[in-house]
Amino acid sequence: MVNRDAPPSRAWAIVAMLFLFMVVNFASKAVLGLAAVPIMTELHLSHDAFGTLSASFFYLFSLSCLVTGFIVNRINTTTVIFVMALVWGVCQLAAIGTVSFELLLMSRLALGVGEGPAFPVGTHAIYKWFPNKRRTLPSAIFSQGASFGVVITLPALNWLLLTLSWHWAFGVIGVIALFWAALWFWLGAEGPIGDPQHEAQPSRRIPYRRLIFNRTMISAWLSGFGSYWGVALLVSWFTPFLVEGLGFSQRQAGWLSTVPWALSILFAIAGSWVSERLIDRGISSRIARGVYGGGMVAIGGLALVLLPLIQSEVLAFIALVLGLSLGSVIYAMQPAIIAELTPVEQRGSLLAIGTAIWSLSGVVAPVVMGHLIDAGSNAAQSYREGFVVAGSVALVTGLIGMMLMQPEATRAKLLQATSVKEG
Repeated sequence: MVNRDAPPSRAWAIVAMLFLFMVVNFASKAVLGLAAVPIMTELHLSHDAFGTLSASFFYLFSLSCLVTGFIVNRINTTTVIFVMALVWGVCQLAAIGTVSFELLLMSRLALGVGEGPAFPVGTHAIYKWFPNKRRTLPSAIFSQGASFGVVITLPALNWLLLTLSWHWAFGVIGVIALFWAALWFWLGAEGPIGDPQHEAQPSRRIPYRRLIFNRTMISAWLSGFGSYWGVALLVSWFTPFLVEGLGFSQRQAGWLSTVPWALSILFAIAGSWVSERLIDRGISSRIARGVYGGGMVAIGGLALVLLPLIQSEVLAFIALVLGLSLGSVIYAMQPAIIAELTPVEQRGSLLAIGTAIWSLSGVVAPVVMGHLIDAGSNAAQSYREGFVVAGSVALVTGLIGMMLMQPEATRAKLLQATSVKEG
């Protein structure tokens, strides 16, 4: 008997390609934080200035995400993804040779434009290959390409940084991005699922004000915002914290920096598998996706808030790692919830709007941390204060998500509104 919910055989090949897409994506992000101390030394930057450099990546990130999200409602995702990968490669190659603060800032700004739409466009592409109740696991695998990107590439990039220079680390990522773009040009393809019979949400277009301004959508984005605050610190300040705050060498910090990313992989993929099993057993999406996803963000936030009470450096490191990795579950739950509510022809733009909103924390988090470090008298203590701020944001937004993410109730209201309009 044929399982109509089973994705076509090529679907998982596309997931694998897009997984590698996210590997390159986050290696491009994380290399700046890995090289933070050498860059600050070479360019004579204060922590405040480095915080600005880190945040510059996000200045146009959200705007690019929004614009591209509406573009993929009309243009196939395969082409858009190819162009993005080309931009990544060119921007990374700009760091080869003599680099000024201004040039590095402009290259990071342009990189943010190219990477802003990566998550929503990639998710939209995957959803064209999988039906609604089979989307959580492939989404988790795709999103955790980000964590794999750091775990796999950080030690190698750190070796390049120590053996040659940080410029080589940037350049190698640029070459890899261009190679991936060539491979995608040859192998990439658009999925067959795009008609309403495969979808659980309304089949007619819905006014964007209804799709955006409901408690489920807003609370899902807020939970993502809280979790991404920690991600922004991971890619910018985690390695320098290990070097300047805890006294590890650059070589040791390169390896230790992979730990929270590795745990993110475990939590996100295992959590998504559990979520799918719960839905298969008839558990509501509100519990299996909303309460679960928001709850993981809140627990991670609580671990960070408790940091000042922990005296042992080992236990503090464990709490920090858990606090920065538990919330990764939300990156699979949130887009799956959006897909439950949104007509397929509007899904790309809604995924982009969500990413644009929660990634705004990337503009704020690195700057706040840099300011706290420069303003404080003790670097180790100032770093901890910055992580407590991250935990507070995650705890509050995670609790909001737990209470207000109610996909079934929101979908029923949208369906009712669509039916009234048609009548």
